[in-house]
Formats: sequence, C-alpha cells, structure tokens
Amino acid sequence: MSDLFQSPPRHQPLAARMRPRSLAQYMGQTHLLGPGKPLREAVERGQLHSMVLWGPPGVGKTTFARLLAEECDARFATLSAVLAGVKDIRAAVAEAEQHHAQSGRGTILFVDEVHRFNKAQQDAFLPYVEEGTVTFVGATTENPAFELNNALLSRCRVYMLRSLDEEELLALLHRALAEDEALRALDPEVDEEVLGKLAKAADGDARGALNLLEIACDLAREEGGRYRIDEAVLTEVLSADVRRFDKGGDYFYDQISAMHKSVRGSDPDAALYWFARMVDGGCDPLYIARRAVRMASEDIGNADPRALQVALGAWDVQERLGSPEGELAIAQAIAYLAVAPKSNAVYTAYKRVLADVRRDPSYEVPVHLRNAPTKLAKSMAHGAEYRYAHDEPDAFAAGENYLPEPIHDRVYYHPVPRGLELKIADKLENLRRLNRESDRQRYPARRK
Repeated sequence: MSDLFQSPPRHQPLAARMRPRSLAQYMGQTHLLGPGKPLREAVERGQLHSMVLWGPPGVGKTTFARLLAEECDARFATLSAVLAGVKDIRAAVAEAEQHHAQSGRGTILFVDEVHRFNKAQQDAFLPYVEEGTVTFVGATTENPAFELNNALLSRCRVYMLRSLDEEELLALLHRALAEDEALRALDPEVDEEVLGKLAKAADGDARGALNLLEIACDLAREEGGRYRIDEAVLTEVLSADVRRFDKGGDYFYDQISAMHKSVRGSDPDAALYWFARMVDGGCDPLYIARRAVRMASEDIGNADPRALQVALGAWDVQERLGSPEGELAIAQAIAYLAVAPKSNAVYTAYKRVLADVRRDPSYEVPVHLRNAPTKLAKSMAHGAEYRYAHDEPDAFAAGENYLPEPIHDRVYYHPVPRGLELKIADKLENLRRLNRESDRQRYPARRK
C-alpha cells in the first residue's frame, strides 16, 4: 500500500538534464576558461577565491559555480537572494563551519540574484568572506558596480560572462540530440537549417535554446512513423518568441544608451538598429519617444530647434495612433535627430548656471528689474531705471544688464559653430560689442 503514496520521479527539463558534469563539457566563456586563462588556472590549481559572476540569463553562472565546487573538492551550498535573509546567511555560514570542522573541506556559498540583497544583507557576508570561512560566489544579471556594496566588491573578483554565440548554441543542441536519453528515444528528424534557426532564436541563452528544442520535440509531427521538426513546427515554437530585453536591468539601459550615443554620433543606421532592437524586445515606444525629446534638447539644442518639434510630434503620434504608425513616426524622429547638427551648448550652460545657483548666495534681484505693482514698491524705485528694449534702437538696450551685480559679467551660453547656432553666435557677439561700446553701461566700474 505504501507504493500508492510514493511521489513519482520528478520530470527534469532538458536544460537541467543537459547540465555539464565537468568543465570539459562547459559551453562558452572561453575568454575566462580557455587554456592559459587566469580563472582556468586558478580552478585547476584549486585556488578558490570569492567572486561575482555577472552576465545575462542562461549563460551558465549557476553551472559554473557547481563545477567550481566539484573541481576544487569543495562543498556546494546555495542561497537565493529573492528568498533568503540575514538569518539564512548566518545559518549557511554555521553549516559551512561545522562541515569544515568535520571534514576539512571548504564551502562555496553560491548566492543567486545577489543584487536583490539590500546593504545590510550584503554586509552580513563581509566578515566570513574576509576570514575565508566561505568562498563567496555571487551571480547577478545587473552591473555589480551599481548594485553591490563597495565593501563586498572589494573582497571579490568580478567576472563578466558573455552570451553564447550561435555556433556554441548549435553545438549544444547537437549534443542534446545525441546524448539525452529522452530525445534519443524520440529520435526526431530535424534539418540543420531548422536547428540553426532555433539557435538564433535563443539569442545567446543556452537554457533558452534547450527549452526551445524541448518544446519543438513535444510538437514534432509524425511522418512515416518518425517524428520530424520542420518549418511548421518551428513557426509554432517561435510564435511567442520575445528577444532578450530586461525592462528594468542592464539590457534595457545598455540598449537605450547605445541608441542615444548613436544619435549623438550622427549615425542614423545604428540609432535605428537599437530602436528596432528595443521595440522588438518589448520596450514601450513611449519611453523611447520621451528619450528622443531629451536628445533633441541635450545634443541638438539650438543648432536645429526643429528637432525638438519633430521629437514631440513623434511622441504625439504614438499616443494618438499607437503601433505601428507611432513607431514609424518615432523612427523618423530618431533618424532626423541623428543627422541634425549637434550642440550641447544650452545643456552645458544650464548645468553651469545650476551649479552656480546652488553654490552662490541668493543674490537680490537688481532694483531696475523688480516688479512695481504697488505704490510702496514704486516709492522704493522698483523698476524705475528699467529700459524698455522695444523703445531702444533695434529693440536692444545697449549697456543694460540683467544679472545680479556681483555676477554681472558671467557668460554661460557659448553657441557652437554648427547649424543655426552659427547665426546665434554672430548675433550674440554683435550685441556684446554694442554693450561694451555703450556709454550707458549699467555697471561701468565693474565692466571688463
């Protein structure tokens, strides 16, 4: 009767069944684990050190940590930063100390999603890492420089794991078909071209590639007594495919950064490429439209003021019409911004002004610029000496000054010699010359 209550064997996904059993089977990361590489040599010598493994999902961070423990004859313990707290950290360390006392073996403490730990939780590792009680191995998809405490980072080496290329993924799929018992029993017929498309769709993610292959095998069509993975199956498998794009992580910020820098670098092809990558990955087009408005002001400015209107127009089209019409309007705006003349003169001027305002005293508004809505204000001569520019020749009050007296000679805005700012620079130079030559200078004793 007891057999009725025994749990059936748990089904493992193909990605778990194909987990490498040795470093020789480990796929990718040759820049870290290739012959003669420092990390490979450290592993072979059994010289463990605490580290942070930084890379996208599916590149083998957890697998490498397990293999590291096996290669170095160390105990492997794991924590998930999503579920664990300081109490769990201390319990894991206590177990490591007890195990070392009994067996003399060290412990690799693997912490998945380590960036999800707060400062106090990260600090809890410090004494144990410092003393060598455990070898800390953290895994993260986020930039450690932003997400991890400096104190913890200083005690670890950071290794960046890369996405697998299509050849590596294709080799992995071939190995799965040849070695996995379940797939060998099914013995599906699959063309090399179809397999290549599966590898490409995985977008550098080994776990994703194996998941796609497993789904394809489940959907394989039976033809003549044999299962076949053809284009029809492939279409069904990839119908819900979404490119790797973490809306809150490094992929998001890396790609928007690449698009912004492509616009700034006047490369419309690259700018449109990154725009398409983000849209294809599920990024909200309105976010990109907002960034385009920022680019128009920050990187183009008065060199071509129309850029701001083009960006705002694209934003408006996206809000009114949605996709795909709105995306085309945003693409048009991005191409325009990329080829427009560039100027960050207003952007840098504003930053300098803001820095001065925050550093300097709160200077009084000059009396001649003050408002005089009441008799009291008028009796105090507020606005009395103000010169109305429209009553002056060419609507310019030469010699007048509009800054507080202590800083009356500061210049913040320096137009660049590109686009419309060429004409703006000429006009400003002429106006400043008229100021210098005027016999009605507001602060003549201080004028340079």
